[in-house]
Amino acid sequence: MEQRVGQRPRAAHLGPERRRPLVLDAALGEFVKHGYRGTSMEAIADAAKVSKPVVYECYPSKEKLFRALLEREERKLGEAVAASLPRSPSFEDVEAVLAEGLTALLTAAAATPLSWRVVFDAEHGGDEAVLKRVLRARAQITKQLTTLVALFLEQAGTKDIERKAPVLAELLAGTGRTSVRLLLDSGGDWTPEELGAFVARVLARGAGAA
Repeated sequence: MEQRVGQRPRAAHLGPERRRPLVLDAALGEFVKHGYRGTSMEAIADAAKVSKPVVYECYPSKEKLFRALLEREERKLGEAVAASLPRSPSFEDVEAVLAEGLTALLTAAAATPLSWRVVFDAEHGGDEAVLKRVLRARAQITKQLTTLVALFLEQAGTKDIERKAPVLAELLAGTGRTSVRLLLDSGGDWTPEELGAFVARVLARGAGAA
């Protein structure tokens, strides 16, 4: 059949299951640029280079598409953060432990920058639904960090661990988020290894180590 002028070329038929990841990839870029309210199903279809009915075949509404996208990105970020946490509670070389964890986190962020942009946009006036999920994920991460920090403080013979561990965990979580944002905004001035090592050195030794 002859294609009409201005008509979108028909995409190869992959079926909804194989098409969904491609639609989500396209939607992620649109949501980062325009937010939930500013993104239409038609814009997502254009970005994915498919027709709008194909997008609706994958996800019957923008709300369901957005929820699926959030779940995927949340899982992706959760796996990255979990992988950056130390596997062993041994803290003989705190700087090395911090450098290894930060470098793993920054390497993951460099590989999936748009996922992290969703987080930062939510923290600075983005969509409320995203913010709720981000805050919930942050609380879970901080809880894991609190456990690790408490182990370190116990090994160090620190008193009043229950009161101090949550404070240090919040500081570490904040440092991780800030490090990711600085890496993504640096325009290539820092590699994950360089920034991870630098931040770990400052945390372990103080500002004089900069």
